[in-house]
Amino acid sequence: MTVRQILQWPDKRLRTVAKEVSDVTDDTRAIWQDMIDTMDAMPGVGLGAQQIGVMQRLAVVDTSEARNTRIRLANPEIIDASAIMNVHEEASPCLPGVSAKVSRPRGVRVRYLDETGSIIERDFVGLDATSVQHQIDHLDGKLYFDRLSKVKRDMLLRRARKLKS
Repeated sequence: MTVRQILQWPDKRLRTVAKEVSDVTDDTRAIWQDMIDTMDAMPGVGLGAQQIGVMQRLAVVDTSEARNTRIRLANPEIIDASAIMNVHEEASPCLPGVSAKVSRPRGVRVRYLDETGSIIERDFVGLDATSVQHQIDHLDGKLYFDRLSKVKRDMLLRRARKLKS
């Protein structure tokens, strides 16, 4: 399919809540394929549709080393989360060159539509859980740095601006 261009922060579309998908169609599957191609072309383990300018609640995740466990999610929602937290270094191609340690639940149960349009409830743990939560944040118009303290967020954004110029 196609490697799409990644929107760059502070593009306002990255702060917009994505619209729910009513049905999983061939168009939906084509967008997912473009998202997978785009994810594979960058260093990353997931992608939210907003990152390529598609304002639909679609995400892809693949944390496998072989890059062969593509998970396609439409309308993902967290329905349960672990009380145990994990810290992972997170980044986004929307804000290249910077990253930060973010604390999120170690495990989450997510309800979503899969590539057949079936409703799935699945448990994600570890890096899978982090990536799914990161993508759901994108679909909600949030970026990983929104989870940082104001001081850390401001420092990260200053660093990002310096790298851009």
